[in-house]
Formats: sequence, C-alpha cells, structure tokens
Amino acid sequence: MRGEDDQIAAFRQLLIDVSPDIVALQGIDFDLRRTTLEALADDLASSGLNYPYRFANPPNAGLASGLDLNGNGRLGDADDAHGFGRFNGMGGMAVLSRFPITLDAIKDYSALLWRNLPKNIYPMNGNIPFGGKDVLASHRLSSRGHWIVPVQIPDVGTLNLMTFHATPPIYDGEEDRNGRRNHDEVAFWLNYLKNATATSPFVLTGTANVDPDRGSGRKDAINALLAHPSLQDPFDDTPTADFAEPLPGDLRVDYLLPSKGWRVLDHGMVHRPDASRHSLLWADIAPRNP
Repeated sequence: MRGEDDQIAAFRQLLIDVSPDIVALQGIDFDLRRTTLEALADDLASSGLNYPYRFANPPNAGLASGLDLNGNGRLGDADDAHGFGRFNGMGGMAVLSRFPITLDAIKDYSALLWRNLPKNIYPMNGNIPFGGKDVLASHRLSSRGHWIVPVQIPDVGTLNLMTFHATPPIYDGEEDRNGRRNHDEVAFWLNYLKNATATSPFVLTGTANVDPDRGSGRKDAINALLAHPSLQDPFDDTPTADFAEPLPGDLRVDYLLPSKGWRVLDHGMVHRPDASRHSLLWADIAPRNP
C-alpha cells in the first residue's frame, strides 16, 4: 500500500505483461479479513488489471498443533505447526479471477489427516509412528492446502481449478518426514483422480516442490501424476525455480497440468527474479471439441 516494495512492483509488472484471466498464487500470507489479498488486488486494479473475484482460505502454515510434530523434543517451533510457519497464515495460497468463483462449491481438503490418505507413507519405526500416536492422530497431510475452486467461464461452463503447495522434501532427519509428506501431498491428487466422478474439465496447478528427475525427494508420485491419462503436461523439464547453486540448484517444482478436456492453444513460462525465484507458468486453453 505504501508503494515502496520492489518485489511487489516486479510482481505487478509481471502480471500486467502476462495478463492471465485466472491466477493461482502461492506463498501469499493469509489474514482473517483477507486484507493482504484485497490490497494486492486493489493494487493490480489501479494498474488496469482487474480481478473482481478472489478466494483465500486459512492455510495449515503456522496453524499451531500443540504437539511436537518434528520430534525434536520442543513445542512451539515453526515446524510444529500443521504446516511450517512462524505465524498463523504464513505463505498461504489465493486465487484471483476475472470470472465468477462459485464460493459455496469450493472443496478444501486442508484438514485431511495424513493417516487417512490411502496408501500413505507416514514415517514409522516398526509399529511406532514418528512422533507417537498423538502426532499420528493429529498430523494433517497438507502443509498449506489442497483446494478445488470452481470458476464459471462465459460460454464454456465450469473450470475446476485444483491447486496446492507441498512442503519441500528436505529439512528433516532420517525418518524423512518432509520427503514422505511431500510425496503424499502429490499423491493426494492421484487418489482424488482415481475416485473422482465429476467430468468437468479441470486444471491442476501449484508448487509440488519436487522435480521428477533432479534434486531431493521421492519421485514416484510426481512422475505418476505427469503420466496420468486424464492430464496433459505441455511443459518440458526446464527448471521453474532458481534455487541456490550448486545444491539444490535450479529445479522443476511448479506445474500447470490441464485435463484432457482442454485444447492447449499456447503456453509458456516467465521468470522474473525480482518478483520471485519461482517462474509464472501460463497456458491458453479452450474446450476440446466433442
């Protein structure tokens, strides 16, 4: 609001240059009255980029669990929140749209318990869960959130925007809690698509925080998602994020995967280091002819 932040200025210019109809934002702080999101949308509107329809829900980031989730013997660490966060709402998600969002039809799976994901790989030592039974009983799967946001496209119908932001598969111990959680946050969508009955065309997008070939992390879930028969992957393996050299190095961790119900007319990736170390992925899509 002061107009003194170089990153916000670079982000604003990036969106003006690309001018997307729908934006899935990652890493935007959440507050109860959504003041941050409204201020950002108003700032964009002052530059001629209007997003009258907006959505944000509380992320798991910074949401206190009251438990020792990371198993270091202390309570109240940023890593003891349901998703890593130094304060409630740190680094959440949001959707900006030129088209109406059906708010009462949004599905938010952020409260799903990790243990309730079928075929989960929660860290175990024999029959003993990492952190103990109380942690297993309370540990959420989503480090930030898993959403399905219906957007009404004129002359087309409903586009279901599926978005998420997974934890990095590092910063843990031999139990590989973050690596396993990252895998299962991606695997959530495999399970969802396996059981989904709706046929509306959708787009799956967000930060999976795992490269299918390079860097740390368990690769099975992301490779299975990229190969899923209901999805298209119009992008190659060019890195989407600029991380420290030499490790972890530049990695492909951000994804935009339209369902097979769309024709991908064009797509691209724009990297503006002053705006973010993550690139903006975009795709022009149209309904596939019957």
